[in-house]
Amino acid sequence: MTDIAQLFQDHLAQAQISQASIQRMLDLAAAAVFAVTGALVASRKQMDILGFLWLGVVTGVGGGTLRDLLLGVPVFWVIDPAPVAVCLAVAAVVHFSAHLLGSRYRMVLYLDAFGMALVTIAGTSKGLDAGAGPLVAVVMGVITAAFGGIVRDLLGQEPSILLRREIYVSASAAGAVLFVGVMALGFSRDLAMAVGLIVACLIRVLAIRFDWALPVFRPRPERPPH
Repeated sequence: MTDIAQLFQDHLAQAQISQASIQRMLDLAAAAVFAVTGALVASRKQMDILGFLWLGVVTGVGGGTLRDLLLGVPVFWVIDPAPVAVCLAVAAVVHFSAHLLGSRYRMVLYLDAFGMALVTIAGTSKGLDAGAGPLVAVVMGVITAAFGGIVRDLLGQEPSILLRREIYVSASAAGAVLFVGVMALGFSRDLAMAVGLIVACLIRVLAIRFDWALPVFRPRPERPPH
């Protein structure tokens, strides 16, 4: 019995290490992709190298920072500065290569779609790991996805993603809900993450391609007094 218990504990420890590695890779990939979008906005605004670095970093780690603060866990880039280093490197590369891209705004949109899907899954996953319930984990995923883009648009003086009619937050929410839902059905976490990521990214890309938008509020005319 002691040997069995020890084997179980070893297996559990290995699973936790594996999950931590996946979370770290997601954070790094999401930071890199969002840093590219921030740097491309800096190129559209004709900023200097410091502007590229600043927008790249705050866009790359902004959503994850808010997520960790809300969850009450150590901020991921404070305990491991690799995401910041990745953002700086990516922003510097974009500074010297952005002129090679023809339609930078279109590139920002499509990269942002992939980055949004990545950080949605990373945020939802970290919410679950922190002991949050499914609903809170989904909210963490959506907040993580939206906040970096909001900061980027605010600093770059671009129209905010929350004020545009395009489908964005709803695509993030769909991916997060699917991630949690597929896990609840008993499937593996890796499969659930893949399904959520693909669906979130696909919905956003299709929304960009076909100009999809949710119905907007339209005030009704006031009734004349009787």
